[in-house]
Amino acid sequence: MAHINTKKYRGSRTCGGGTHKNRRGAGNRGGRGRAGSNKHHFVRAMKGGYRKGYIEKGFTLPQSAVRHVSVVNVGELDELVSFLCEAEADYISKEDDIYIVDLDSIGIDKVLGSGYVSNKIRVTASEFSASAIEKIEAAGGECIVSGDEEFE
Repeated sequence: MAHINTKKYRGSRTCGGGTHKNRRGAGNRGGRGRAGSNKHHFVRAMKGGYRKGYIEKGFTLPQSAVRHVSVVNVGELDELVSFLCEAEADYISKEDDIYIVDLDSIGIDKVLGSGYVSNKIRVTASEFSASAIEKIEAAGGECIVSGDEEFE
């Protein structure tokens, strides 16, 4: 139905706006730039992100309370442990068939449980997830929490 109205104005300079001077100014658009962001362009300003107080809502933790934890998954650890042992990394050693990994020395805080464990690994870290402990111990390895020695 809309194409009939369009067809009606083909070839016209003004398209029903009166004389050709009538739709020139910014008043026809409701102002220039961000004019009317508090009044008649309120929703446009809010969606555009330049209406203060609407997009920036929420709560931000203070930086002193934000804790950055470096993590590694047991699957990644299991894949890399034999390669790193052959490369003679100073934080990995091998006794009999058990790989001994000290993650505290390289700054990794927590071990997470994503992936599969096929090697026997004795891992030292500050934290372990429950699934990581379960998978490491099921493969015949051991989890050593490094913070325990300080309090005993």
